[in-house]
Amino acid sequence: MQTILINKNDAGQRIDRFLKKYFEKSNLSFIYKNLRKKNIVVNGKKVIPEFVLNEGDKIEMYLSDETIKKFQAGEKNLKRGKNYPMVIYEDENIILMNKPSGILSHNDSKEFEKNMVDMMIDYLIVKGDYIPRIENSFRPAICNRLDRNTSGIIIGAKNANSLRILNDSIRNHRVDKFYTTLVLGEVKNDFEDVSKLLKDEKTNKVRVSKTEGKESITEFKVIKSGEYSLLSVKLITGRTHQIRTVLKSKGFPIVGDMKYGEERVNRRFMEKYGYKSQFLHNNKIVFKDMPAELNYLSDKEFEVKLPEKEERILKDIFGE
Repeated sequence: MQTILINKNDAGQRIDRFLKKYFEKSNLSFIYKNLRKKNIVVNGKKVIPEFVLNEGDKIEMYLSDETIKKFQAGEKNLKRGKNYPMVIYEDENIILMNKPSGILSHNDSKEFEKNMVDMMIDYLIVKGDYIPRIENSFRPAICNRLDRNTSGIIIGAKNANSLRILNDSIRNHRVDKFYTTLVLGEVKNDFEDVSKLLKDEKTNKVRVSKTEGKESITEFKVIKSGEYSLLSVKLITGRTHQIRTVLKSKGFPIVGDMKYGEERVNRRFMEKYGYKSQFLHNNKIVFKDMPAELNYLSDKEFEVKLPEKEERILKDIFGE
């Protein structure tokens, strides 16, 4: 028999979801079967898969050591290297980091590639804020994802309760995200766009559709305008490639965007400035009416400047 004591980060989730994290290599039928047969009980009693765990609950698993080991993922090598993220704000619950262009938000492939999640976890381990061996299911996570070639603020959660609050707050528009972007063409007036976006899973490209897809809402304000336009963008929804797709559909492709941009413009910026990224930067986060334990963040704003290379490009295009 093996016993698991539910800690603060494990609490608040259904037991079937907890067990799926704990037995990462198992399927749900294995979990449901063992709950049904009382091979896995909570506080000595049979529970249904929807049972919500509380701090201090005791899970007892009447399974062989071989079975437990077979379905567990095994200890993960979390310390990938010595590169830590650039932290712009941190407290006991959250961490805000400045992601450079070219770095993944999190690793998508089987082969390890440098990413913000692992950099954050390495940093928290070194600080002693995250100790993997005492956690049953929780791992610090990020709450907003930026494309590889988009720079700017990444929001990380240091405990499970903060992760739930942040994810819920983002879904319910209590966290405003602002971007700065440089596009081809003269944008004369501020505008709001409401579109339906449809993603092609095979090509990982998104297009504006008249009839299908998920609704996207985006607000655009003009900062400077001419042959190129510098825009401030507020995301109301957070769809895949939302800003890039909408601007492309309006005839204002983002400079340096290899997927939706103009090849001749991208080549020009590569030759003149050695610019290999896309000019899209998540420069500001605003927390509004945050609930519960994160209420202290309400009405707080966090901002990061454009990277130096982008600043130099703007100076050359628009002058002082």
